[in-house]
Amino acid sequence: MRTGLLDISALTAGYGATRVVEDLTFTVPPGGRLAVLGRNGVGKTTLMATLVGQTTRHAGRIALDGVDLTALPSSRRALAGLGYVPQTRDVFRSLTVEENLVTGLKGRPRAALEEAYALFPRLKERRRNNAATLSGGEQQMLSVARALLGRPSVLLLDEPLEGLAPVVCDQLMQALSAIDTTVVLVEQQIDRALEFCEDVLILDRGRAVHLGKAAAARADHALLERHLGVALIG
Repeated sequence: MRTGLLDISALTAGYGATRVVEDLTFTVPPGGRLAVLGRNGVGKTTLMATLVGQTTRHAGRIALDGVDLTALPSSRRALAGLGYVPQTRDVFRSLTVEENLVTGLKGRPRAALEEAYALFPRLKERRRNNAATLSGGEQQMLSVARALLGRPSVLLLDEPLEGLAPVVCDQLMQALSAIDTTVVLVEQQIDRALEFCEDVLILDRGRAVHLGKAAAARADHALLERHLGVALIG
């Protein structure tokens, strides 16, 4: 059984010769939740894409449960236990909800679809609908559920709440709180991210400027104002 330990060491990556993230080192323990925060354009999405093998890596190491993934293609990283929900959601719009979910089973029996429906009952109600007819929130639920059906040891979420109504954000975060999968979360809703995660990594210009406990960061208004341009209340 996979533990979900993610270990990143001196990671530098970008697109072609352009370096976007520089010398990042952090570890996410089994079952841990890490929020990756920062202003727009500081390299958060590039970091996530690098973890799943979609960028140019210039230096550093990516390991999952002690297995070095650094040289593996994206498909092999997924099989090794990295689940990825990109900012674009990437559902198959011409397929039904259930057909989309089946693509995430990775050889598991079809009965496992009930796990997705238990997590997001709305998907069961719409299981015969084409994904193109779903609301943005329902598409995000579908994308998350599909990734979880593959039983990843680490789930990477890139701005899952973007553009969603507050009530849908509540439903999605409630579902994510019910799973025990290791999570790396990129999110612009700072308060929700810091409430959900135990640890936080703050990026600025591709470099780590803060790595520590989310509760302490949430209480440090000067830190949040300086690096994120926000000051949380309470």
